[in-house]
Amino acid sequence: MYLIEIDRRNRRLRLLDDGKLVREYPVAVGKPSTPTPAGNWTITEKALWGAQFGGHFMRLSVPWGVYGIHGTNKPWSIGQAVSHGCVRMHSSDAAELYNTVSIGTPVHIY
Repeated sequence: MYLIEIDRRNRRLRLLDDGKLVREYPVAVGKPSTPTPAGNWTITEKALWGAQFGGHFMRLSVPWGVYGIHGTNKPWSIGQAVSHGCVRMHSSDAAELYNTVSIGTPVHIY
């Protein structure tokens, strides 16, 4: 079973399968005024969104807003704390993750 871990401080997303690291990706996270929400969430929806979101969007179960993991048309932002709370990935990485995980995949953000 897949699990996604997102390390906000080091700006890394790790994909694990039965506890074993499958892949690690650099990400951008929320800026201090709009932080990426820490907690245990799940992917509740997968959708193809516009170029601003790199085409692939995976919505998280955060109950107080729309937060997700997605690609970006601002690749320079990867590795930074600049988003409105979403987790940005290089668009090719977001497509790879989108095609690998399912709705219901747990996401642990710390």
